[in-house]
Amino acid sequence: MYVIVDIAGQQFKVEKDQKVYVHRLENAEGESIEFKDVLLVDNDGKVKVGTPKVKGAKVTAKVLEHIKGDKVIVFKKKRRKGYQKFNGHRQYLTKIQIEEIVG
Repeated sequence: MYVIVDIAGQQFKVEKDQKVYVHRLENAEGESIEFKDVLLVDNDGKVKVGTPKVKGAKVTAKVLEHIKGDKVIVFKKKRRKGYQKFNGHRQYLTKIQIEEIVG
């Protein structure tokens, strides 16, 4: 069984006991979260598609940790102009584990 759920503005295909990295959530580590924005439920070939959400479906997850992602380097240069710009970015992420799917 898997579902497609909207978490913090992004869609994820998740299954039970799967660990997922999502954009930073406000919840504390060890806390449980409930996501009700379920867009699709597939239960062994029986597919329910929401319009836009599946009624009565929800996903329960547990916050494992808050981390920072890998560094992304941004380097801009215009040749023969003496222009160089160097910048880096690390995204704040939350690691969650899917505990229960009701659908």
